[in-house]
Amino acid sequence: MSAPQVVVLDYGSGNVRSAVRALERVGAQVTLTADYAAASDCDGLLVPGVGAFAACMAGLRAVRGHEVIDRRLAGGRPVLGVCVGMQVLFETGVEHGVATPGLGEWPGVVEQLQAPPLPHMGWNTVQAPPGSQLFAGIGDARFYFVHSYGVRTWLMPDEHPIFHPPTLTWCEHGGDRFVAAVENGPLVATQFHPEKSGDAGAELLRGWVGRLR
Repeated sequence: MSAPQVVVLDYGSGNVRSAVRALERVGAQVTLTADYAAASDCDGLLVPGVGAFAACMAGLRAVRGHEVIDRRLAGGRPVLGVCVGMQVLFETGVEHGVATPGLGEWPGVVEQLQAPPLPHMGWNTVQAPPGSQLFAGIGDARFYFVHSYGVRTWLMPDEHPIFHPPTLTWCEHGGDRFVAAVENGPLVATQFHPEKSGDAGAELLRGWVGRLR
C-alpha cells in the first residue's frame, strides 16, 4: 500500500518545514504547496499557523485556503489545523481590540489568555476525554505550546439532536483554561505543535496519518 498523500498548506505561515519532516517520519508522503487542486485532492491536509490571526487569515484567503478547507470538509476529507491553523477555524479572532472574521467552522472567539506569563511557551499536559481518537494510546503526555491567544469558552452545545458534538481536549496555564484540541469528524485541530512535541507528538501524527486511508 502506498503512503498517504499529505499536503502542508503553504500560505506564508512560518516554520512549516518542521511539520513536513514530522509527517514524513511517521510515514506520509508530503508536499508543501498552495496549489488548489493538490490541497483539495490529497488524502490529508495540514493547515499550519504561526503569528497573528489576521495575517494568517489574509494569507489563507490569498491562496483560496478557505475554499479548499470548505470543499474538503463537504466531502468528508481530513483536515488538521495546528496552532493558529486551529484558531482560524473559529468564528472570530480578537487581537489588540481588533476583531477579524475566521473561517467559522466552529462558533467561538480566539482571545488573549488571562494568565501570566505570556506567551504560554513550553511543555504542558492536556486533559483528553475518554474515547478520544487523537490521543488514543498516548497516555499522560506533555505537548509543546507557543501562544498568547486561545479559545477560552466553547460555545457549541454539548448535545445536539442530529449531530454528534465535537470531542474537546482542554489545557490550563496560570489558572486559565483553553481548548487544546478539537476532534470533529474529518476536522481535527491542536493548539499545541505536535511536530515539536517529541514522541507524544509523533504518535499523535502517526495516528492521524494512519486514519487517512
